Order: sequence, then structure tokens, then C-alpha cells
Amino acid sequence: MSPVKIIICGAKGRMGRALASLAAADPELRVAGEIDLGDDLAKVIDAGDVVVDFSVREATFTVAKIAAAHKKALVIGTTGHSEAEKSAVRAFGKNIPVVWSANFSTGVNILFWVTQKVAGIVGPSWEAEVLETHHTAKKDAPSGTAKRLQELLKQVRGKDAPAHALRIGDVVGDHTVTFGTAGERIELTHRASSRDILARGALRAAKWAVTQKPGLYDMQDVLGLR
Repeated sequence: MSPVKIIICGAKGRMGRALASLAAADPELRVAGEIDLGDDLAKVIDAGDVVVDFSVREATFTVAKIAAAHKKALVIGTTGHSEAEKSAVRAFGKNIPVVWSANFSTGVNILFWVTQKVAGIVGPSWEAEVLETHHTAKKDAPSGTAKRLQELLKQVRGKDAPAHALRIGDVVGDHTVTFGTAGERIELTHRASSRDILARGALRAAKWAVTQKPGLYDMQDVLGLR
């Protein structure tokens, strides 16, 4: 079976470098292109099967537009988009498979799943809050992962849950969901010590995406947690 050919957008960033390194060691993958600020994705798009975008929020729409025009699967790991920006990008799911996740870590996606289950069991009478910590260079606060946890809690509980963001040192990413009521508390925590977990998940999503029909997907779909 031929390796899946990936094009990495944001190749010079931390995640881009991790993606390139791990893909090079995976016999099921081949890096067909590496794009960064100032490069033209359209010039290399035909060499790939799937585009993996970890660039910047402002570039996502253009990346998605080019991928859709050339019928290439798309994996998006960039966060911080407005609702209008998300809606514009999601529209391309009509033409190509798009996997867009706030976090590609297997463990974080299990946290998403467990958070929904616990929220449903304890009900809205319990309080719920989200605490997340990242390195000082992370731009969005709260992070996309924290916002996704908030979304899931609101879907199940019917009301908002606060999120608190810390930016300290070189922390890769810690996320805790706390549920509490009189006399007891439940804490669900995931701690990341390496960005490689995100890169591995994104590459797993890339291999999965090329086998899918056009549509919008996330890491829960890739992991079979639906």
C-alpha cells in the first residue's frame, strides 16, 4: 500500500517540526510538501493527498479553499477562530473531508468523552469549571481545548461553565474539569508533557481522513468515540 502523502502548513513552527519528524519515521506516511509564511500552497498541493494545517488562524480559510479546489483532504489543528471564520471554513466540508479538532491528543479526546459522561450523571445542580495551563507563548486564552470543554459542558448541562487560563513557563498543556457540590468534588485532568502527542494524533487523523467521504469530522470520529 502506498504511503499517504501529506503537506504540512506551518512547517517551521513547533508543531510543524514535530509533524515532519514523526511523519518521516512512519512508513505509512510521506511528507510531500512543507509550507510556511510566504510560501504558496497552490504550487505543491497536487503532490499531496492531505493537507495538515498548523499555521495561523488568518491562513486557515485560504488553506481550506485551496485544498477544496484540488479535492484534497484537510486536517486543521489551528485554533482561535471567530464563529464567522469557523463557519466559512466548515463550508468546505461539502467538498472534501475536513477533520478539525481543538486538540488531537488521544488522551484529551478521552477527557472530552468522559467530561460529557460525568456531566450527564451529576446533572446541572453540580457546579463545573475548567482550568487550563499553557506555555507563555500561546496566543489564545482560553485555549481551543478549554473552549471545547466549555461547549461540551453547556451541551449536556444547559448552562455555561467558567474557564480559567494560566500562561506559565513552558507548560505544553494541562486541562482540568472540576465538578463540585456540597461535601464532594470530582476532578478530571489531562497533562501533556510533549507536543508529540498532538502531532501523532494529527497524523493519525490525516491517514483516516483520506479514506472518508466529504464532511466535517473531529478527533472523536477518528477515534470511534461517537
